[in-house]
Amino acid sequence: MKKTLFLLLLSSSAIFAQQKNDSIKKTDSIFKTTLEKKIGALQKQLDSVKKQRVKEKESKIKEWTVNGRFTFLFNQASFTNWTAGGENNVAGNISVNYDFNYRNEKWKWDNKIIAVYGSSHLSSKGYRKTDDRFEYNSVLALNSTKNWYFSFFTNLITQFTHGFDYNQEPRKEVSSIFSPAYLSFGPGILWRKNENMRVNIAPASSRFTFVSKPFSGQYGVEEGKTSTYGLGFNMSAYLKFQLMEDLTMENIVALYSNYLRNPQNVDVNYQINFLVSVNKYLSTNFTLHVIADNNASSRVQFREVFGLGLNYTFHEI
Repeated sequence: MKKTLFLLLLSSSAIFAQQKNDSIKKTDSIFKTTLEKKIGALQKQLDSVKKQRVKEKESKIKEWTVNGRFTFLFNQASFTNWTAGGENNVAGNISVNYDFNYRNEKWKWDNKIIAVYGSSHLSSKGYRKTDDRFEYNSVLALNSTKNWYFSFFTNLITQFTHGFDYNQEPRKEVSSIFSPAYLSFGPGILWRKNENMRVNIAPASSRFTFVSKPFSGQYGVEEGKTSTYGLGFNMSAYLKFQLMEDLTMENIVALYSNYLRNPQNVDVNYQINFLVSVNKYLSTNFTLHVIADNNASSRVQFREVFGLGLNYTFHEI
């Protein structure tokens, strides 16, 4: 009888213990599931906060962007006992491209400075200037609709040193600093997709042409005067494309027609630059520059430069 009671008690204890263990496991399982849900919910909230911060960071406008780039372009040829003929020569171009642009939700202000000077040396003729240019472009724009702005542009073009016509003997001076110099400005409409794609149209732009006294009567300036005024249509465009991974094409275009004098004659200033990057500091550069301006020359002007470029970015924000 005692053994039977003992067995019943032992059996009851085992069943009770098993039920207790099952209850604990069930409670643990429910707690674990609830805890996992809470952790999952917290993780979602954390991910949401992170995404929001990333969006806020991306949407935050970087007001100023600055890029200053120095390029030295070099080419050289040497001949020794070369039966086909040839003349030793060396040439170099130094250029500075400086962009500083401002933007906020309503306003855009794009500025670009181009400064170039080049020279070559021929063994029989000495040094000759191959390039000389200073240009400043500025467009201030107020947003109207998507990619469209009310704008006001300013453009200044001149050179650094004297220019000569070597086809005459003795050489003849044909230009100098601020002779000529072209200052254009006026209101217009700007289409701007980004800093690398923009077109500005100014249907009523002012244009001043300046020369010094020795060049009076040239470049469209009347004899005895040192400046002239024009009112006309101006269109300028800057288009930069990444053609391939290491190949960039840059287009700088300006068109002008003077309503007050021969409006059918459209001045064209077009420059196309190809840049093939070798590494951070070396590149192969090709430039083709075309100018059609009846006041400066009756013929279309062409300039072509090709060589190995040494590049250095001296200012970047």
